[in-house]
Amino acid sequence: MSTPCLTKSMCYQPIFKNMKIILLIPAVMLFSNFIFAQNQNQEAKKNIYDLIDNYSKARENKDANLLKSILMDDIDQLVSSGEWRIGIDVALEGMMKSSKSRPGSRTIEIDKIKFLNATSAIADARYQIQNEDGTSRKMWSSFILVLDKHEWKISAIRNMLPAK
Repeated sequence: MSTPCLTKSMCYQPIFKNMKIILLIPAVMLFSNFIFAQNQNQEAKKNIYDLIDNYSKARENKDANLLKSILMDDIDQLVSSGEWRIGIDVALEGMMKSSKSRPGSRTIEIDKIKFLNATSAIADARYQIQNEDGTSRKMWSSFILVLDKHEWKISAIRNMLPAK
């Protein structure tokens, strides 16, 4: 049996108390999802930096096995000369040939990462090859990256020479 309200405000108090809780629950859920997404994003960024670092090391050391492990099978690459390398076999062959014909240290510095969604991103980077003769070749590279079986891999590469 309910007790009669002595005043109107006493009748509405339980309703407002429950409304506060009802409004608080979605706010807490949204905030916790935001924090979780931020942590995932930071972890993904770290993994992408490591991936591009491994790509650079593999190119410099002419390590086809490492390259094969970080590239998607259907990779496509557009190099600065305008040549398209489509598929893992053609891309690997071209990368190994290029690394052999242009020896020197490779530096790739990521300028920015743009996430398209939770499983794909674009990393724009400054790509520099310090040639053995002391000259350097400065380019831009864009890496299209995908999360494949919980591991970031390179799906496409676009190398560009900057306009002078």
